[in-house]
Amino acid sequence: MLALDDGFRFMQSVSQLIQQYPWLGTSAAVLGVLVLAWIMRIAAEALLKRVLSMLFVRTHWQWDDALLKQGFFRRVAQILIPLTIQFALPFIPGLSRQADVLLHNLTSASAALFAALAMIALLNTVQFLYASHAHNGSRSIKSYLQLGKLAVFAVTAIIIVSTLIDRSPLILLSGLGAMSAVLLLVFRDTLLSLVASVQLASNDMLRVGDWIEMPQVGADGGVVDIALHTVKVQNWDNTITTIPTWRLIGESFKNWRGMQQSGGRRIKRSLRLDTHSVEFLDEQAIARLQHIRLLRDYLQDKRAALTDANARLGEADRLIANQRRLTNIGTFRAYALAYLQQHEGIHKSMTCMVRLLEPGSEGAPVEVYCFTGTTEWLAYERIQGDIFDHLLAILPEFGLRLFQNPSGADMRALGARG
Repeated sequence: MLALDDGFRFMQSVSQLIQQYPWLGTSAAVLGVLVLAWIMRIAAEALLKRVLSMLFVRTHWQWDDALLKQGFFRRVAQILIPLTIQFALPFIPGLSRQADVLLHNLTSASAALFAALAMIALLNTVQFLYASHAHNGSRSIKSYLQLGKLAVFAVTAIIIVSTLIDRSPLILLSGLGAMSAVLLLVFRDTLLSLVASVQLASNDMLRVGDWIEMPQVGADGGVVDIALHTVKVQNWDNTITTIPTWRLIGESFKNWRGMQQSGGRRIKRSLRLDTHSVEFLDEQAIARLQHIRLLRDYLQDKRAALTDANARLGEADRLIANQRRLTNIGTFRAYALAYLQQHEGIHKSMTCMVRLLEPGSEGAPVEVYCFTGTTEWLAYERIQGDIFDHLLAILPEFGLRLFQNPSGADMRALGARG
């Protein structure tokens, strides 16, 4: 009985104090509502996590983990805070009409903000799950999701402002017509980037992982990110070049994806031979070269064809200048072609040739034109290096020399001879 009397006297004291100071009751009610709203948020977040994890536990998409990582559950639960406060406003004693309207508007705006943040978290989850699958990695949807985020923020901003000023959103939308010119100026880059992103995606011009070259902006490497406003390229020196998306439509760039998909990478390199070393082959040289396995069939067929052609000359065959004869540079081209055709690193179904280009002040260029059987960079350089190592080393067998400008050592040797 004593405890009950003490409790009753305490409640009377509190009631008298609240009657004497009404703001204490209002503050206590507001504090209680805030505590209740926070408890509701925690309970709702835990319930959402449990229910949705049970729904997706048997799927391979891992939606629950992705939603949790992006904070979707937290954002949805936060919506309950302003909604709980808004529901409890009529039960708070001593709250004036102006304060009730103000708190109602603030809670409505907060609910709209948390709903927008939940939508952003959901869009981030879609991007995360899409990019996590290998077959989707090359086609980026990041630019479209960013456009969706802009739309969400724009709509949310209109709703929040109209809620705070207690006006219809249609009033704000009607005023946007007069601001269209300003909006076009402000969002010029966004609009250009949106059009460029649609064209890049619809025409399959660019994917994540493509190797592109754009010298005017210093880009030469792999595409690592395609966003609404920018495309990031990691150059071969590991620097990052950021390109505005609209420039990829307005300017030219080279995409090496076709080479990578073809399975062969081109070798196009010349050996510049000293024209003073080019000469006809005599019988002794031909007999020596016939021992080279790759030239045996070529020399036999060529000698037979030249013998028949010279026999048809008749009396003119007596003059050596009228005869058709083998040259060391022509025989070298035939050897180089045979060497490429039997090389295991050369693509057999693509163009393969060795041709003589126009001679100039730096000698007679013999160009090797072929494709390797791989597009991997290190393997490509190894194959190309092996081929030219061999061709350079075998030139003396044909009596040929590379053209080389005189060096300081050559000039000193010439002076010593004098």
